[in-house]
Amino acid sequence: MADPEPPGDGRATDRSPRPGPARRPPGTFKVGTIAGADVLVSSSWFIVAALIAVVIAPRVEQVEPGLGALKYVAGLAFAVVLYLSVLLHEASHAVMAQRYGFPISSITLHFLGGMTAIEAETTKPKQEFAIAVVGPLTSLAVGAAAFGLWFVVPDGLLLLAVEGLAVANLLVGVLNLVPGLPLDGGRVLKAAVWGATKDQHRGTIAAGWGGRITAVLVLLWPLALEPLLGVEAELLDFLLAFVVGLFLWTGATAAITSARVRRRLPHLVARDLARRTLAVSEDLPLAEAVRRAQDAQAGSLVTVAADGTPVGLVNEAALLATPEDRRPWVATSTVARTLEPGLRIPAGLAGEELVRAISRTPATEYLLVEGQGEGQDQRQGVYGVLVTADVDRAFREGRH
Repeated sequence: MADPEPPGDGRATDRSPRPGPARRPPGTFKVGTIAGADVLVSSSWFIVAALIAVVIAPRVEQVEPGLGALKYVAGLAFAVVLYLSVLLHEASHAVMAQRYGFPISSITLHFLGGMTAIEAETTKPKQEFAIAVVGPLTSLAVGAAAFGLWFVVPDGLLLLAVEGLAVANLLVGVLNLVPGLPLDGGRVLKAAVWGATKDQHRGTIAAGWGGRITAVLVLLWPLALEPLLGVEAELLDFLLAFVVGLFLWTGATAAITSARVRRRLPHLVARDLARRTLAVSEDLPLAEAVRRAQDAQAGSLVTVAADGTPVGLVNEAALLATPEDRRPWVATSTVARTLEPGLRIPAGLAGEELVRAISRTPATEYLLVEGQGEGQDQRQGVYGVLVTADVDRAFREGRH
């Protein structure tokens, strides 16, 4: 999730399991941990912190005259306080996600606010709603608390910080509830449409279009300043509108594209895409193995050990690259890839589970096993061979 202007927030999900510690994104450094998740600061944060310091410096000088260069230090301190409230916003996402059992790898503060990396995908609309809405509610609560302090804090820099904290968090809380991805409000809309239609992807597409509409409105905002507020738009207004609008449009478009792709994934069933397989001994001449496969009308070859255990998958590209006059003198095992654990996948896998299994161990061929775990007897239950090119073709054609 991401807010339309700093400070803001973002939440990313990674649906692929990651063994071991998560790798830190480039250009970030760790400053601590919250709820077991690394808190990272992007190098782009320093840009917005410096910008905030410069923008607020005249106001600091007005409140506390004679500070000189220290007014920029005060402005930088205000930027830090502001982003601590963003961190609180992100922490609320993280805590709620963990409450539902979703692991959190990191919380990152960046130019446009923040991002909470949730290493799983929500499975119910209520989970999506709760994780999304808690962020804006936290910002609104911080803004309301700061507004309450405004009545008791004496004049000076502290009051200036309280005022800024109140306005920024109330603004972030409200804007984040705008119903469009990648804002929190977009995920709330996604949850609502998902719950009403029982279709998660339809909810994502609806929220994505909400994000696109929001992006267009942000781009038009500088043009509306004068007729609506009587304020002439400056170059900085157009620049910020472009950056934020582009960010929103890109995020919304990516969400729509992802939903459309994932809607087609259930049509991919490993069993339906399997090629008929012929098992041959490792030392059988390649020419003879090819002849037997043609006679059996098999589209793939598996090499087996003396006891019948599958040990290798013949690589189609390597086979075709072997000249026919050499095939009688070459053992089939020379063009086979050793069967690593990740190359054995259940024949019943489909959709996203199938894509994840392929992604974990990239290869051109996989052995499909029927009702067998990788640690069980692998001499039984061989169903066929799955070729990655067949999966890609089936996906493009949108067929089962």
